[in-house]
Amino acid sequence: MPTQTVPQKQSPEDALRSANTKFYAAFESLDLAEMEAVWSHDDGVTCVHPGWDLLLGWDEVRERWARLFAHAKRVRIALSGVWVRVEGDVGWVSCTQHVTTAFADGFDDAMVQTTNVFLRRDEQWLLVAHHASPLPTSPRSPVQ
Repeated sequence: MPTQTVPQKQSPEDALRSANTKFYAAFESLDLAEMEAVWSHDDGVTCVHPGWDLLLGWDEVRERWARLFAHAKRVRIALSGVWVRVEGDVGWVSCTQHVTTAFADGFDDAMVQTTNVFLRRDEQWLLVAHHASPLPTSPRSPVQ
């Protein structure tokens, strides 16, 4: 008689890590429908892309992703220093993004420090805030 394996429920941290992975997969796909699937669609969401102004509410956030996707030909993102924290139905992920973007007229490489905040609704983690700040390209001097 074959043994049945009972699927194990993911820990809240693992589920949040998976939601964060889906966000970056949507980013790399340049597919607006995939990006829409990972975000909450309400007036409380916020987004700050490196060097840009704060976007408030889903309509502004969605419009900016649409514009970004329309201009990029390809995006590749490698993450490092991923740190995950869950407190009840709120979770956040801090990480460093190593981003390479191809445009019609060339490439751009950037390192970005990011915090993504998620809310758990009906057992699904949805992104409610994405804040990305550019990191300097040269090594920092030691503090004296």
